[in-house]
Amino acid sequence: METEGIVNGIDNKEWNPQFDVHLKSNGYTNYSLDTLRTGKAQCKATLQKELGLPVRKDVPVIGFIGRLDPQKGVDLIAEAIPWMMGQDVQLIMLGSGRPDLEQMLRNFENQHNDKIRSWVGFSVKTAHRITAGADILLMPSRFEPCGLNQLYAMAYGTVPVVHAVGGLRDTVKPFDPFNETGLGWTFESAESGKLIHALGNCLLTYREYKKSWEGLQRRGMKQDLSWDNAAQKYEEVLLAAKYQR
Repeated sequence: METEGIVNGIDNKEWNPQFDVHLKSNGYTNYSLDTLRTGKAQCKATLQKELGLPVRKDVPVIGFIGRLDPQKGVDLIAEAIPWMMGQDVQLIMLGSGRPDLEQMLRNFENQHNDKIRSWVGFSVKTAHRITAGADILLMPSRFEPCGLNQLYAMAYGTVPVVHAVGGLRDTVKPFDPFNETGLGWTFESAESGKLIHALGNCLLTYREYKKSWEGLQRRGMKQDLSWDNAAQKYEEVLLAAKYQR
């Protein structure tokens, strides 16, 4: 029998830009598909201001949220930082883990204080605000059975760039510029060069093809990522197995 993978659902009350309690104060705002452009712009400007980054709507904000260890591919981001810093981007990283990687994050912020913010530790509120305010979520995990941050990102109109493994491959269909389909960018092996290539194409689309970018955001937000939908799929698979002869 062919194996079937079902990815997790998300709590679409807690992780929903329209109702997110962490976007109700300090200058953030709730937003939906109808108010995506203005709502996300306000969250982005507020995030930049809150973290002390230059408030610029034209600069792409890249977020990383995760445990600081090799499984999450933090070292790949580290290897890509010199390239990124030549790209006029802002990078916001939130996480805790291996002490040497925590120190590495602090060092990056010190070296590139106008472009990088590193939040060492974990804050649910900050995770929600980065998800809302960032343009791009980076998820270069070496393995990821399901992954939730990419689902949260898409629900908030934040475009994922992910290593094509496990649940990341299953949930982030690559952008096809010819047919205007897909949800983000993927790269096939855990190498910084591959990450740079995918992120480079992502940044090009962000800067030069605004209509395509908004299409990516809207397709991500329109998906049914709820647990109700995941539960329905489980039920269908179990019924199929029960009646299979």
